[in-house]
Amino acid sequence: MASKKVDLTNPIFHDDEKAREHLEAILWPEGPVCPRCGVIGDRITKLQGKSTRPGVYKCKECRKPFTVTVGTVMERSKIPLSKWVLAAQLMASSKKGMSALQLQRMLGTNYETAWFLFHRLREAANGLLPGPIGGSGKIVESDETVIGGKAKNRAYAKKEPKKHTVMTLVERDGKSRSFHVANVKAKTLREKIVTTVSRKSHLMTDELTSYESIGREFENHSTVNHSADEYVRLGGFVHVNTAECRFSLMKRAVFGTHHAISEAHLPRYLVEWDFKWNTRTISDAERAEELLRGAQGKRLLYR
Repeated sequence: MASKKVDLTNPIFHDDEKAREHLEAILWPEGPVCPRCGVIGDRITKLQGKSTRPGVYKCKECRKPFTVTVGTVMERSKIPLSKWVLAAQLMASSKKGMSALQLQRMLGTNYETAWFLFHRLREAANGLLPGPIGGSGKIVESDETVIGGKAKNRAYAKKEPKKHTVMTLVERDGKSRSFHVANVKAKTLREKIVTTVSRKSHLMTDELTSYESIGREFENHSTVNHSADEYVRLGGFVHVNTAECRFSLMKRAVFGTHHAISEAHLPRYLVEWDFKWNTRTISDAERAEELLRGAQGKRLLYR
C-alpha cells in the first residue's frame, strides 16, 4: 500500500472548516462521540442554527453541546484548527525537531503560542508510547547519556552548564522509551527498567556496575566493556549500538534545533523523540494523524 504523502497546499492546513472535518475523521471514525457520556449514533444531533458556530453537536443523553476538540489538548484553544493541524504535521515531519521560534515564524503567531502549542502536541504523543517492551526471544538495550551544553561554547558565563542524565531502553527493531533520571545508581535505573521491560527479555548493557544486579532479574544479560574499547561481541550480537543511535538523534535535536532544554520540560522532549522513533516505519502524514489521534482524553493548561 502506498504511503500517504504530505501536500502543504491541502486545505486542511489553511481552512478551519476543512481542518475540523479532518479532525472529526481522525477522532470520530465511526461518527460523533459525546466526550462526556460516550453516546454515539442517532443520539447525537448536529446543531446548524444561524447563531451556532460550526462543528457543534448536542448529546440527547446528557443534553450537553460539544465539538471535536472537547476533551482534547485543543479544547478552549484560541488557535485556529488549521494551525493545529499544520503544527502537528510540521512536528511529525521534522526528524530532528523544530524550535518554537521556527514554528512562530511559520504560523505567524507569537512565541508563547507556538511554545505552548508544541508542548500540547508532546502531551498528545505521551499517551501513544508503548507499554512493556521486549519479551521472550527479544533483545532490549539499555544505556545512559548526558544532555547539556559545554562551558567553552558560552560567550560570557564560563560556568559549566547543568547536565541532565537520560536513560534509553530500546528493543532491537522495535520500540523505545527514554527517561530523565537523577543518577545512574542501581536503585534509580531498576525502577525504570523493570516497569518498562518484560523480564523475559535479553537485556544488553555496558559494563556499568549498576546493571549487575538488575541483569539477574532478566532471562539473559550480556554486556560490552566500553572502557576497554569493546563495543561489539560474539559476531555483532552483543552491543548497545541501537541505544547509541537513539542518543545521536537526541543530541542532534538539542545542538542543532533547540540549543538548550530545561530540566522541567526535558521529559516532554523525550516523549517527542520516542514517538518519532517508534513511528519511523510510517509516513510523515500518517505520523501526524497518529499524533492528532493521541490528543483525545487530555487537557494541558498553561500553568
